[in-house]
Amino acid sequence: MIAPTTGVHPMLARLEQIGIVPVVVMDDDAHALDLADALVAGGLPVAEITLRTAASMRAIERMSARGDILVGAGTVLSAEQVDRAVDAGASFVVSPGYSASVVDRCRHHGVAVLPGIATATELQAALVNGLDRVKFFPAGKLGGRPMIETLAEPFPAVRFMPSGGVRPENVADYLASPAVFAAGGSWMATRQLIADGGFDEIVRLCRESAQIVAGVRPSGLGARP
Repeated sequence: MIAPTTGVHPMLARLEQIGIVPVVVMDDDAHALDLADALVAGGLPVAEITLRTAASMRAIERMSARGDILVGAGTVLSAEQVDRAVDAGASFVVSPGYSASVVDRCRHHGVAVLPGIATATELQAALVNGLDRVKFFPAGKLGGRPMIETLAEPFPAVRFMPSGGVRPENVADYLASPAVFAAGGSWMATRQLIADGGFDEIVRLCRESAQIVAGVRPSGLGARP
């Protein structure tokens, strides 16, 4: 039997309001506060810090301590990484694939989780485990919005956050879909921009991205309640 969902986690509702989630690779946590300043100033007060570098946990810790930005951990592959990310202050967890142990540990901590799915089988496993919000990854290589809407047909209660191949040219189309609650992208805060100290440019790109969201969702909310 498919387990009933228990309502949208408040953190995921916040992500839906913001609309676009910057996916960030941090090579040096010394840039963490400057990056947070830029994201907040640009109107995207959220970051998914991927656990791909030695600086990632410290960056999560420094950014989450501010209190004015939502900070999540991305590329989370194990329950142990969930523990470390939550200890560092992460308020949501994102995985590239579906892992029951990661979902269960997030539930134990009370933090929002977005496991990655690529197939109907993975989506059904997420639904059985009580989830109705998932990451669709890698979105661009898996068919983009048409594939999301195809998956949504037999699973109408589920909504998706596409990530991977999401760009300024296609993000509005993704966000216009009733099946999409938010989108993840890295163009507004690239690894190179952060390393080069290009925070003014990050502010500009975030503002442009926030304007895209406002153009698609004038109320600041997703298309589906």
